[in-house]
Amino acid sequence: MDFGSEIIFTDLKFNDAGLIPVVVQQFDTKAVLMMAWMNQEALSRTIESKQATYWSRSRNLLWTKGKTSGNLQRVISIAVDCDSDTLLLTVDQTGVACHTGATTCFDEKEIQVES
Repeated sequence: MDFGSEIIFTDLKFNDAGLIPVVVQQFDTKAVLMMAWMNQEALSRTIESKQATYWSRSRNLLWTKGKTSGNLQRVISIAVDCDSDTLLLTVDQTGVACHTGATTCFDEKEIQVES
């Protein structure tokens, strides 16, 4: 897939810090794996390498998911939401997605909603 032809950077709405939120989903199960942030460079690297690259707000640097852990995310597709202010990465996750060792970042805490 040629991601570059589908995303036009000037159409995306990055926040005041130059970041855009990214929801990451497993391509076959549709499980939501994690949420992260990208700046323009992270998005460019992701498009070029087909490996998910994000911006770490706490460390103030770019990081490629799984580069040190081996839990890589091969990008299948990138979608832009209707407001152009959020991305959806569909990936093929190798190993776990969460830094805690959980399959997803949404496995542990749940807010109960009364019906």
